[in-house]
Amino acid sequence: MTTTTSTDVDVVRSLYRALSAGDAAGVIARLDPDVIVDEPRVLPYGGENRGRDVFISSILGAMMSHAAIEITDFDVYEGGADVIGHLTGVLTAHSTGEKLPLTMIEQHEVSDGAVRRIDVYLKNPEDLAAFYARAGAVSV
Repeated sequence: MTTTTSTDVDVVRSLYRALSAGDAAGVIARLDPDVIVDEPRVLPYGGENRGRDVFISSILGAMMSHAAIEITDFDVYEGGADVIGHLTGVLTAHSTGEKLPLTMIEQHEVSDGAVRRIDVYLKNPEDLAAFYARAGAVSV
């Protein structure tokens, strides 16, 4: 059985630091070129997204084009073969100013110093989808 290492945890921790700082280059540096990000399907960018460029344009691009993202806190844990991340934050819709608290758990597969897969679990995916609909996002 493969287990996570402190290095794997450090990779995810540095990914979250880059996300928190709005450091796109830092985010890209921690993602495998063929990263798979699986988001709840109810979201405009939901489903299985493949590739670092798709993550940047389809997920982060969709999120940031409709809302300002503030990560308020995160924790990272060793979780057997994967690294588990817990993030909290607030989204603020550009069009309406509406604020939505956000809580996510992410399961990261890390290999060779890069995140290869992220499975995203949201506390309130339906609320987030409704928020994006009110903010003007459409499903893709």
